[in-house]
This record gives sequence, C-alpha cells and structure tokens, in this order.
Amino acid sequence: MKKLKNILAWYHINKLKKKIEQQPINFPDDLMTPKRILICLPSSLRELTLVKQFLPTITSLFKPADLTLLAIPGVKVADIYPRKGFQILTPSMDQLTWSGLPKRTFIQMLQGYNFEMLLDLNFAPSIFTSAVLLNFPQAIRVGRGNHRGIPFYNLEIKTKYLRDERNIYRSLLETLAHITNKQPEIPRTNNLSS
Repeated sequence: MKKLKNILAWYHINKLKKKIEQQPINFPDDLMTPKRILICLPSSLRELTLVKQFLPTITSLFKPADLTLLAIPGVKVADIYPRKGFQILTPSMDQLTWSGLPKRTFIQMLQGYNFEMLLDLNFAPSIFTSAVLLNFPQAIRVGRGNHRGIPFYNLEIKTKYLRDERNIYRSLLETLAHITNKQPEIPRTNNLSS
C-alpha cells in the first residue's frame, strides 16, 4: 500500500514539474529583502535539533522578514521549537491527500502568505516538501545542491560536505550571508552539541 501511495504521489509531482513556469529572479537583489520566508523543516529529530541551533542565524540574516516554519506532516515540532518570533505550521492528516501530498486548500492557504522565499532545510526525499516547492514558482526557492535541483529550486547552494548535516547547514547559511553581504553569527561546528 505504501509503495502504491508513493508511486501515485510521484506521478502527481511529475505532472506538477511539467506545469511549472519558472519566473525570473533578480539576483542577488531578491535575496536582500524578502518580507516573508517559508522554512521547510527536516523530518528527523536529529536534523530538527540542528536546524533549531541555526534559527538565530537565519533570523539575523533575513531581518526583518517574517519567518514561518513548515513541519513535515506527522512530525510534532511545537515542543522543540520556540514559538516566539516564529509561526509554526504543521499540516494535519485531513490537509493531505491519500498519497501524502498537500491538498489544494492547504497550498492555497500557504500561497495566501505571499512567501517571497522558501528555504528548504529538509535533506531527505519528501513528496510533501517537493509539492510545496513546486507550488511557488514566483518565489526564490533555495536548497542544497545535488539534491532536488530544477525545477524545485531556482537557487542551489553546493557544499563540499556530503553527509555532515551540521556543516551543510552552516555552509548554506555562510553562502547566503556572503551573497547578501551580511555578517550574522553562524555557530561553528565545534561549538554545537549533538
């Protein structure tokens, strides 16, 4: 049953990929002043903990943008993440299709926020996150290089790290800081606890 759901979900993702019309972005200007940013969170507890440690950096990097955290369905992040300064969205099961994709009403609710940038911090394959990314062709969609690629992202940041999530997150944020010419404090790897 799970395999059938996955096949159906990827069928719909592929249909979305064919429909997406890439919008031009003004680089790097569009990265300098996004007003609303959607951060797609990872699904594993370990990666969620790592991302939490980088939230002050993300806040500083894109200040004064409104940041919204989007959790993967079924992952409860309210106990892990601070509510102050962040809106946390966690889709319920009735906001998903049988195959696990977000329903049209959920996508429309997200589109109502007018996100100008999506920052994908989920490095595991996710049909849910893939569908969300494809439904924001007008936004800057930033992700790790050698992951989903075009048309999911219109800005990929490659790092020399392949499996070290902590360094991948740090490298991603350092690159965004360099592009935007900002100097947020980015936690060093030896200062982070597991």
